[in-house]
Amino acid sequence: MKKVVVESFTMDHTKVKAPFVRKCGLIKTPKGDVITKFDLRFTQPNKEAMPTSAVHAIEHLLAGFMREEIEDVIDISPMGCRTGFYLIIIGEKEEKDIAKALIKSLEKVTEAKEIPAVNEIQCGNYRDMSLFGAKEYAKSVLNSLKGKYI
Repeated sequence: MKKVVVESFTMDHTKVKAPFVRKCGLIKTPKGDVITKFDLRFTQPNKEAMPTSAVHAIEHLLAGFMREEIEDVIDISPMGCRTGFYLIIIGEKEEKDIAKALIKSLEKVTEAKEIPAVNEIQCGNYRDMSLFGAKEYAKSVLNSLKGKYI
């Protein structure tokens, strides 16, 4: 049986300093396409986890906002540990470009008046959302990312 290496399990979570943007994977498909994965870390691993209502709201908001800032987004999805998100894109971009797009997107989160697709038709757990929580985490992450990337 082939040994499988899960990249996120190889990272020493005790040594990183959140928040950050990290390129954590690059795949070249058999047809030559490139798919890149980024770790968008919001909180310090094993120190703070975001509540699910804030994570869920941020996920819904970033689903649109990141696509406004970056072309060829495949997916943005929350980490099970609730410390951040994975962004998967077609093509290759640098961390600083993704960080700038994330900063612009989080600025939009802080100004959002509502969360998109909060209903039983478009979401499988629409009651577990907090716009207030999303805005608070967005503000916190913004302050740190601006100092690192701008």
